[in-house]
Amino acid sequence: MHHSTANADSRLSFWLRVREFAVPPSMIEAATARRTTGDWAGACAAAHVDVDLNLRQAAHAHGQEFAAHLRTDLRHLAPDLLRWHMPRIAPDGLLRPGLTVSLAQYDPAGHGGGGTVHLVARTPPAWAAAGQRISLALWDGSRFGAGPHPHPRPHRRFRLDLHRHLWDVRRVDELRTRSGADRPPDNARPAPNLEVPLERGCAVDRWADEAWMLLREEGRAGGAVAVRLGGRRQLVLEPAADGAASGPLALQMTTALARDGGSALPVLPDAATWVLPDLALLRAGLIEADRLHPLVASALIPGHAPAVAPRLPDDGARPRLVECRGAQHRIDLVNGVLVPLDHDPAEVRREKLLAALTGTPLPCLQVIDQAHRNPACLIDVRARLDHGDTAGALAAVEGLLGPDAALPEGALRDALETEAQRRIDHGLFRAGLAGLGQGPAARPGRRSRGDRARPRHATSR
Repeated sequence: MHHSTANADSRLSFWLRVREFAVPPSMIEAATARRTTGDWAGACAAAHVDVDLNLRQAAHAHGQEFAAHLRTDLRHLAPDLLRWHMPRIAPDGLLRPGLTVSLAQYDPAGHGGGGTVHLVARTPPAWAAAGQRISLALWDGSRFGAGPHPHPRPHRRFRLDLHRHLWDVRRVDELRTRSGADRPPDNARPAPNLEVPLERGCAVDRWADEAWMLLREEGRAGGAVAVRLGGRRQLVLEPAADGAASGPLALQMTTALARDGGSALPVLPDAATWVLPDLALLRAGLIEADRLHPLVASALIPGHAPAVAPRLPDDGARPRLVECRGAQHRIDLVNGVLVPLDHDPAEVRREKLLAALTGTPLPCLQVIDQAHRNPACLIDVRARLDHGDTAGALAAVEGLLGPDAALPEGALRDALETEAQRRIDHGLFRAGLAGLGQGPAARPGRRSRGDRARPRHATSR
């Protein structure tokens, strides 16, 4: 398989799994219901977004006009849509950790002499990323209010202030044109004079327009823009003419990737660098429109009507069959517990006692025990836990084992206990008590400066 084709396939597989687990339909429904009633804070809570800002304090610090503008943006914020489009990392598609993403910029001129204020979305560091929670905050150029976050400054590459259609319901309709969905797939090809080898998935046909949007936002009349592709690769892009959607691009390849903030060139936002994952999945026939976020589906496919009711899985809807002593036996949920239907309670008690004495129990009981320790759905349960969908993970477990099941030692119990411990680490991070948890200050083998074997400035004899 060609290298670029392999990269494209792996990228599509990556996003397909993200779309399956990262933002469950129940979260979208709950957040949408609260947002449409004007409860923006409730919508954030439903989408696992913590609100670390206070409108009254913002009005006092930056003026009533700024607070009114901010309140309007918050009322039109779709936090579930923001989570849908947040940057993610391989291999599991989790939120990019330790990131600060600018959602909007405000210039409260004439009040306090302050500069630009950003509405930002932050993700916790990897060690505290349990629950995959996002936090909303304001950033005015100071460290104050950022708490223990390692990178409070908005990232130059991962930003959504130039892509409000990825979180603002008033601008969602722009997604079709900004993603190139209004153009046939055959037109999504590099410019004729592009001599730099690029993997598939780059939105080269949109780079000129997006570069000019960036330059205008930076207050520049022209110039070059840096395009970061990952893997220590960076392109220097020079759009030929302002607003020329199909104009030629002059590209210069460089392998030296400067640190964020170390380059004088504006950086093309990551959201503009790549083809929208949902559009790529649709064109590849790997996903149906009903499995997309409803706002995304309606923007990419005009006139699309969502399904009347979601498709419910059939697993567990009927008794499962087990080969037991030469016959087909059934196991199913009874009174909230998974039990064998074709064995009387006295026989089950005898078989459990036999198993406790290191004997071999009935095949029906072996299947039930295996389901409690290492069920077939364990991979999906772990994926839901990793993406913060604890309710979905527990629903899958209860659908298989029953709500009153007692879990013995095994992989399933270990996964649930590990997730519970990681939630404690996240709580410590949020409380500013990282040194008491499993954060950098508590990692085993990490020595403090006072634990040096020999002082830094000691003289040797």
